[in-house]
Amino acid sequence: MALDGIILAQLTKELKEALPLRINKIYQISNTELLFQCRGKEKVSLLISAHSQYNRISITKKTYPTPESPSPFVMLLRKHLENGMMISIEQGGLDRWLDITIMIRNEIGDKVQRHLYVELMGKYANVILVDEHDKILDALKRIPPFQNNQRTIQPGAQFKKPKAQEGKQNPFEQCTLNLEASLTSQLHGFSPLLSKEVLHRISNGESFDDIMKQIKESKDFYLCEINQEMQYHVLPLTHLSDTFESYPMMEGMDVLYYHKEEKDRIRQITGDLFKLVRAQLKHHRTKLPKLMDSYEEALDCQKWQEYGDYLHAYAPLVKKGETKVTFDRFDGNGTITIELDPKLDGRQNAKKCFQKYTKGKKGQVYLAEQIDLCQKEIEYFEALDQQLELAEFNDAAEIRDELTAQGYLKEQVRKIRKKKKETLPAITILDYDENTQILFGKNNLQNDYLTFKLAKKDAIWMHAKDYHGAHVVITNPNPTEEMIRLGAHIAAYYSKGRYSSSVPVNWCPVKNLKKVPGMKPGFVSMSSYKTIYIDPELKEIEAYL
Repeated sequence: MALDGIILAQLTKELKEALPLRINKIYQISNTELLFQCRGKEKVSLLISAHSQYNRISITKKTYPTPESPSPFVMLLRKHLENGMMISIEQGGLDRWLDITIMIRNEIGDKVQRHLYVELMGKYANVILVDEHDKILDALKRIPPFQNNQRTIQPGAQFKKPKAQEGKQNPFEQCTLNLEASLTSQLHGFSPLLSKEVLHRISNGESFDDIMKQIKESKDFYLCEINQEMQYHVLPLTHLSDTFESYPMMEGMDVLYYHKEEKDRIRQITGDLFKLVRAQLKHHRTKLPKLMDSYEEALDCQKWQEYGDYLHAYAPLVKKGETKVTFDRFDGNGTITIELDPKLDGRQNAKKCFQKYTKGKKGQVYLAEQIDLCQKEIEYFEALDQQLELAEFNDAAEIRDELTAQGYLKEQVRKIRKKKKETLPAITILDYDENTQILFGKNNLQNDYLTFKLAKKDAIWMHAKDYHGAHVVITNPNPTEEMIRLGAHIAAYYSKGRYSSSVPVNWCPVKNLKKVPGMKPGFVSMSSYKTIYIDPELKEIEAYL
């Protein structure tokens, strides 16, 4: 579900508590997301998203990759808002839009106000910069007159606030309700989900005033998963579930949306790695059957040597223009019929048959190599496809570097802000106890670095059997059963078998591993190992994450 006006009202309360905020830097971290790095009582990152599904505003503690080259809209925001003071945030009644007022000095040193209107209305979500005379300076999404003649969003146009819905009551004031109808049509800020929840509570004996008091005093988000879709509000949704998780409001926003938008962010900032990897997979999966057919044909090349022998022996009997010829077999067991090229005589047809035999004989070796290479490429890109499904942004950036190093992508000007120093692959480290860490990689570069450079020889290595996935290393050479089970959960969950049951996970000391010559990064062979079967569960890992 999207934000409703009630949720936005509760978010706005918390945002007001952080004011005033000085705007230090502004970034556009994806096509629809803006990040304001601010300073108030402490450093604050304010995220504004105008995504059609995930539109929101929140203070985030997550880290986001920042593009090296700002967009024209961000350049304008920096010109008008950087070093300005965010002094107020006001919601339009209980509608889904905010007016953020920023005080800043202009070119001649006079104080002027700028307004940043944040509209969080589904597919119409937008961020609009307006000057002190209500003239639009620019917007994240421009709307020309031919698209909407009632409300033009273009530089130079006069800004009009969204129209308030008429005939609705403020739920925080005295209301007269028809409980036989949806509250969405009667109350400002109510979504269908909240309407169902309030009616459900009223039917179970709660009063409307008590429910609204709970909403007004709430500082938490309550989440429950229904049909693999996360539902949430500022009070428990008891009409959907008896079990739920609660988070402080701003943290709950990160939990809800960070990973949902991450794949969009990966596509937009690192380039569409998914498209490249899946195109390569399609190419090699189409190529493999053709190679197999050619190999089968090459295996049948012995017949061409036999045909050549007969044509060479009976060459004087073969005349140009003949399309086939039949000879008695040398051993006296019947006859043999040979198709001919009518343009050639007997010796020339014999030579052509010997050439086909030689080509087939050499082709067997070449085609066997190509089939093996094609199968390895399919396995490699299947692994990358799985890794991208689970990747965070930095993991995806490392996959791009890997594909560039392998020659699948051309070296290009980096779109991501360059770091001062080249960093090592970003291994994930979990502290199990004072003496033990569990480390794992989520792409080939991380796996290769962890297994062959970082891990000690007596550490325990784990990997899901017959699945592409994470290499896991337990630093304790004598792990307990609980350590092994946790490592197995990680190996199975961060693999293609994450939704399967009884996933086999192989484990052994690192010294039992060997890098496979000629293979891509991340591939290993084991001399001896043990296997544990596990039903992967994220909740077993989350406590350590």
